[in-house]
Parts: sequence; structure tokens; C-alpha cells
Amino acid sequence: MRGVFFTAALASVLAVALICVFLFAQGLPPMLKIGVLDFLTGQRWRPTAAEPSFGILPMILGSVYITGGAVILGVPVGILTAIFMAEMCPKPVYRFLKPAISLMAGVPSVIYGFFGMMVLVPAIFEVFGKRFDMMSGNSMLAASILLAIMILPTVISIAETNIRAVPRELYEGAVALGASHERAVFKVMVPAARSGVLAAVVLGIGRAIGETMAVRMVAGNQTVMRMPYEFFSGTRTLTSNIILEMGYVERGSLHFGAIVATGAVLFVFILGINLLFSVLNQDIEKKRNKKGAG
Repeated sequence: MRGVFFTAALASVLAVALICVFLFAQGLPPMLKIGVLDFLTGQRWRPTAAEPSFGILPMILGSVYITGGAVILGVPVGILTAIFMAEMCPKPVYRFLKPAISLMAGVPSVIYGFFGMMVLVPAIFEVFGKRFDMMSGNSMLAASILLAIMILPTVISIAETNIRAVPRELYEGAVALGASHERAVFKVMVPAARSGVLAAVVLGIGRAIGETMAVRMVAGNQTVMRMPYEFFSGTRTLTSNIILEMGYVERGSLHFGAIVATGAVLFVFILGINLLFSVLNQDIEKKRNKKGAG
């Protein structure tokens, strides 16, 4: 059985390694041919023009802004919901709430996108259209709100599981020392589950930055941002750029290589986020250990 488990773990690592090799083997030479700085900081994406240009900076910024907005809107709601479900939710309400959140996780992305098109986009245009001179409600704001809804099941489920995994003796000890229920939960139980909560946040960010279809349906399709910080304008994300142009691009062309390089940039982006949270989690654990030893 040890060999079976080792083989399963090795298969997962091998799959990631093969993806990494493919992305960099196919994407790095075109990126070098275009110019790394021109590719990463260029503001024009015109692969079929007489003088083609392959700049993905607007798409990088669009992905960052949409993901950041989704995290700001969705993560606090998800974590607070997880705390409520783990420590404060009455059983009759929990029996309804838990299946509802599980159902949210199973809804296809295109259904979320359709909801965004029919509900969020018209509502945003109605509220902010005249004030911000919007051509339509398709915007980074609509995509951020939609992604915030979509990451809720991931954040809630993982955070709740980790909060419930904290030994109950910690809660009982805090209450025995005079802490209220809320204080014991927020000062003892949640900090003890910090690693699992951070893991929920990381997976939520990964879901947000990797989402394609729903974002494509509500974010617009502009390859040039009118203003870097204009949250009410449309944009094209890295994932949307790949899915929109991969279907008709000629394999082996510079255009194809630029799209694969876009995937490599996205891969590095997600890897960097995971490494950042791993380092952050280790620093938090070290501080906790030093504080406990002191």
C-alpha cells in the first residue's frame, strides 16, 4: 500500500511537471523572439496586423484587478460563513445551508456567466452607466462580483472543515477561563485553523484567476484598457485571451507561441501566489511558536 500511495503522489507531481515542461518549451522561445519586456509590458495585442504586436500587460492587469476584486468581496464573506457554519449555525439551518453551498460548487461556469449577463451586467449599467460613461455593463466590476460568488463554495467548505478539525479542548479551555462563545471562536478556534483558512483563500484565488467562461461572458473583450485603474471598463483576461484565439490560430506560428507563452505567464502567476502564501504561513507559524515558547 505504501507503494500504491507513493505512485499516486508521484503521478500528481509528474502531471504538473509535464504541464510545466510543455508550457515553457513551447512558450519560452516565442517570448524570447518577441522580447520578454515587450511581451510582458506591451500594451497592444494585434497578432493579425500587418506589423503584429504581442503585448499582454492589459490582460495581466485585467486578471489582477478582477481576481483582487473577487478576493476582496468573496473571501471575507466566505470565511465568516464558514465560522458561522462550524460554530454558530443551528442544526435545522445547517441541514439546509450545507447542501445549498455544495450545490453552488456543482453549478457549471456557463450558468454563472449567464446569470451575470442577465442580472449583474444590466444592474451595473443601470446604476453606474451614466455616472462613469459606460458603453455597457460588461466590466471588471461585473466579473469581480461574479467570481466572488463563484469562489464562495471553495472558501466556505475548506475553511469550515479546518475550523471543525481544531481540537474541541481548546474551545472548552477558553470558555473555562471566562471567554465568551464569540471570543473563544475568533480568538482561539479560528487562529488555530489559520493554515487551513489560508489554504482555502489560496484555492479560492486559484479558482478566480483560472476561471474563463464566466469571465469571458461578463468582462467585455477589450485588449486595450482605457485607464489602468478604471474598474468600470471592460477588459480581457489572460484566460479569456487563450480561449478566444486558440481555436483559429495556426499551430507552430508566432501567434500560437504567444498564446502558449500567455499560459506560461498565468502558470507562473498561480505558482507565485501559492509560494507567497506558503512563505506567509511559515512566518505565521514561526511567530506563534516563538510566542508560545516565550
